[in-house]
Amino acid sequence: MSNLGLIIKREFSTRVRKRSFIILTLLGPILMAVLLFLPAYLATLPGDLKVITVLDESILMDFEKGTDEIKLRYLPPDKFKLEQAQEFSKQEGDYAFLYIPLSEGGDPDFLGRNVQLFRDGDVALSVEGFIEDKLEEYIQKEKLKVEGVDPEIIARTKTQVNIRIINTEDGLEAENTTLVKMGIGYVAAFAIYLFIFIYGSQIMRGVIEEKNNRIMELMVSSIKPFELMMGKIMGIGLLALLQFVIWIGLGMLLYFIATSIFISPSLESGELMANAGTNMGAMADTPVFEIWRSLQGIDFISVILSFIYYFIGGYLLYGALFAAVGSAVDKESDSQQMVLPITIPLILSLLVILRALDNPDGALAFWFSMVPLSSPLVMMARLPFGVEWWELLVSMLLLALAFLGGVWIAAKIYRVGILMYGKKPTFTEMFRWIRYKN
Repeated sequence: MSNLGLIIKREFSTRVRKRSFIILTLLGPILMAVLLFLPAYLATLPGDLKVITVLDESILMDFEKGTDEIKLRYLPPDKFKLEQAQEFSKQEGDYAFLYIPLSEGGDPDFLGRNVQLFRDGDVALSVEGFIEDKLEEYIQKEKLKVEGVDPEIIARTKTQVNIRIINTEDGLEAENTTLVKMGIGYVAAFAIYLFIFIYGSQIMRGVIEEKNNRIMELMVSSIKPFELMMGKIMGIGLLALLQFVIWIGLGMLLYFIATSIFISPSLESGELMANAGTNMGAMADTPVFEIWRSLQGIDFISVILSFIYYFIGGYLLYGALFAAVGSAVDKESDSQQMVLPITIPLILSLLVILRALDNPDGALAFWFSMVPLSSPLVMMARLPFGVEWWELLVSMLLLALAFLGGVWIAAKIYRVGILMYGKKPTFTEMFRWIRYKN
């Protein structure tokens, strides 16, 4: 077996047996799901009850009860003055005190300029927004009354419109699946981001550790530095690919189980087929069936194959750069400054995919899906929506060329850096290493 094969086997076998790899492989999908959906879930949880004392001299909000999180306590304006009401609110330990002064001459705009909210400390944005929305609603009603318009007539004329969006791509009519495509694109892009960071950092730490243990000095006497670097990158890359395949397998297994439990029985039931007009319509309104129907219109084969390519290409490109950084420093703490230029494109890509999910055909999404340092994330965010074949081909070709160029640059730095100790090189010195001739 060649030296490269031996290094790949060593890097793969020593890590695949570690308990941390097994635990991360089994718990990774759960942790990723928690990371993606926990913020949304926490946002739905009820907050602490906030009691706000209200002195409403204009009798605008007298009938407003508040919400589950905001309770309004009204004080009679004929018994309380401003100072007395403030003192009462403090004694009761209320969250805040709201003062609505008496409108001068019945001018509604006066209220919009002179309402005050008092609190010892900052006011939550949810509270501020709630009060502003309610006051705007009531002041608008007062303005309508001044103009001689009955607010109830305006309220009765409000109509809610729910647009049914039909996708006519390829001459076929299908229900819109934008939300599902956005979810798939974001999860795929975020997964590549995590894999690059996790396994790129492993490459860097492994190089630093072997360099400090002086193992490198023994290995480079019989192995070329380029073989050593590529063996480490490919060995750890195979480990990441194995983990990805396991995760895909678990995901497909869960999908088929969910389909067989929630979808298939309903589709095969004789009662449903006997009265398709009623039952199918009722079933189509269920969230589970809606998600299942949306998934049917997505070309998962193309998405998965493209994911594998961009995952491998992005990992190899960034893995080579992480290996170069690891070879240039002696301690992991010294690597932070040099890692920053590598991580900036990744972080910027995360910001761009939010725009790409909203407008996948826009100029910003297009160009960032062409640039090799950002294309693994941004192109994956665009793919579920459909991408022209030539765009995908050009993006993949540029990523392959960037990988070859990145490996060449990293190999130049790696060859010199692994044998340097006791000095943290500057970017100028590393640039000179790249220019060294063999």
